[in-house]
Amino acid sequence: MPFETTWWITAVEAPIVAALFYMILGLRRDMHDRIDRSDQRETEAVTRTRDDLAEFKLEVARNYVPLSLIRDVDRRLSQHLLRIEEKIEEVKRLGAPLGQPMPRLRDRSHAEEDEA
Repeated sequence: MPFETTWWITAVEAPIVAALFYMILGLRRDMHDRIDRSDQRETEAVTRTRDDLAEFKLEVARNYVPLSLIRDVDRRLSQHLLRIEEKIEEVKRLGAPLGQPMPRLRDRSHAEEDEA
């Protein structure tokens, strides 16, 4: 009983095609899993890098500017704000009526020069 060539092709080729199809599906699944893991690793790396950068910025902010300079700037700023407050209080006290020019305020820096 001779085997027909079409039967031979069908008997051998069909399992081979099925095995190739199964291998291709497995490779496809594996590639998707690798891509997902890669995305997750990249996300974790970006998060770690962002956290490290935030810590570095904080460290630079703590150590970059000397504390004495910060205190000096704070002192000068406070002095300027106090002078502004004194001028506002003087304007309130004088209370010039509407329509009339405000009297010239006496600046402390000039007053100190006059006394010297």
